[in-house]
Amino acid sequence: MIDQPFRDFLKDRVEPFLALYRRYGLSPNAVTLLGLGFGLLSALTLGLGWNWIALWLWWVGRALDGTDGIYARSIGKATDFGGYLDIVADMAAYSAMILGFAASRPQFIWWWLVILLLYVLCITSALALGSLERREGIGAEDNRSLKLAAGLAEGGETGIAYTLLLVLPGATAWLCPLWSLILGVTVLARTLVAKAELRR
Repeated sequence: MIDQPFRDFLKDRVEPFLALYRRYGLSPNAVTLLGLGFGLLSALTLGLGWNWIALWLWWVGRALDGTDGIYARSIGKATDFGGYLDIVADMAAYSAMILGFAASRPQFIWWWLVILLLYVLCITSALALGSLERREGIGAEDNRSLKLAAGLAEGGETGIAYTLLLVLPGATAWLCPLWSLILGVTVLARTLVAKAELRR
């Protein structure tokens, strides 16, 4: 829900990041993999109970993830494989964080399993509906390799949910059901949109 406005906000403010990537001769895919690396390190430190370090690592990884595509387009190296790698790295980082939460707060294991299941359904619905919308010429286009259908829970909302879980561990008992509800509503809403749009 907030991803596209944030991308619009970010695109004119990322030159310091792009200059750093150019300085060290990084490829766009290397930036993507660095973002994944920070996400995995965040999950590891979370599992060890180092929540504030995990929070810092998580947002460094998200900054890299948010700028890899802009960087690729700025140097004329945007590729379909880069788009593929980006979404796979995103889901690997998101899922690894749930494993970190499960390791640090095992008393909520069933909620972590529910959230993982809903992640599978969320990304499946986003990719399936997005690809069909692109084929049918439905909805606004953007400059990403893969079109992801919009929803209540996207990358930005996931980052907010993780931040709350990291800084408010005592609130896990109600944050998990709330986040699960938001993910479930996202899947249901995309399904209803698909039924309405694709029937035409």
